[in-house]
Amino acid sequence: MKHFLRMFIQVCLYFYCKFLWRCLKFVVRKLTGRCELQRICYNTKPGAARTMKIEASLKGSKSKRLQTSVSVHPDAIEKTIDDIMELKKINPDINPQLGVSLQACLLQIVGYRNLVVEVEKLRREPYDSENPQHEEMLLKLWKCLKPNSPLKARISKQWCEIGFQGDDPKTDFRGMGLLGLYNLVYFAEWDTEVAQQVLSDSLHPKYSQLSKAEWEKKKFDKAIGYSFAIVGINITDLAYNLLVSGALKTHFYNVAPEAPTLTHFQQTFCYLMHEFHKFWVEEDPLDIMEFNRVREKFHKRILKQLQNPEMALCPHFAASESLINM
Repeated sequence: MKHFLRMFIQVCLYFYCKFLWRCLKFVVRKLTGRCELQRICYNTKPGAARTMKIEASLKGSKSKRLQTSVSVHPDAIEKTIDDIMELKKINPDINPQLGVSLQACLLQIVGYRNLVVEVEKLRREPYDSENPQHEEMLLKLWKCLKPNSPLKARISKQWCEIGFQGDDPKTDFRGMGLLGLYNLVYFAEWDTEVAQQVLSDSLHPKYSQLSKAEWEKKKFDKAIGYSFAIVGINITDLAYNLLVSGALKTHFYNVAPEAPTLTHFQQTFCYLMHEFHKFWVEEDPLDIMEFNRVREKFHKRILKQLQNPEMALCPHFAASESLINM
């Protein structure tokens, strides 16, 4: 009986989406004199709420031209806007702001798709120790994180000091490829103070430098340490999955006035690293074996935040002034 009811509900929803919803849109257009795209742009403020509605409307359209408009080349966006206005029989002279609003939305939609492609390309590119550029980036990571401790050799146990598993970090990048290295270097180079502090906290000199009495006196956090670089690669994986699943659309559509870029993604990684560190301390795990549990709980918290259409994970990166007049 339950299976039958479930099937019945699914059939009803299908017919509603397929026929009744389109009939409703037709009636509303006749009553208001505006198509759905116009109603969204005029009644929803710029940002994720508007862009996601526009994206859903275009993808759900019965017109192939509208469906494919979300995947055009960035250089073709202006022409695409003209095609949409023509197809919807909207006079651009009477509705000049509509074209501006649609263009802003399409720049974000197309930009997000292109960002996914760019990030995926980096993820698939393996670290190559024979590539001078790859090696240069790896050495830059060390210099940014440990400026006062010269690296004695390329193959060295010193790499464990910043959280790699062995004496050659190249093997640790297998899961995320160059994307993991790009993110770690960005964090260390552009948010150096925070990155160095997170690294220092992750090491926890509880047993190596301080006595138990000194530790308690200084009131250091009680959470155990973790491998900074390995966790950075793991958080890269988390950010990557948020991006590919579309969950980061809320954030990027609120902080990027036009097309979100790799820099936006790397800034988001910095935020996630900092927030994960605080979350790890709050959770106070018993040992490193609890890492997956803590990571999954953190992932769910971020997903919940991103369900809010007003959400910007790191608002200090937002170009909110640029969104006002779109």
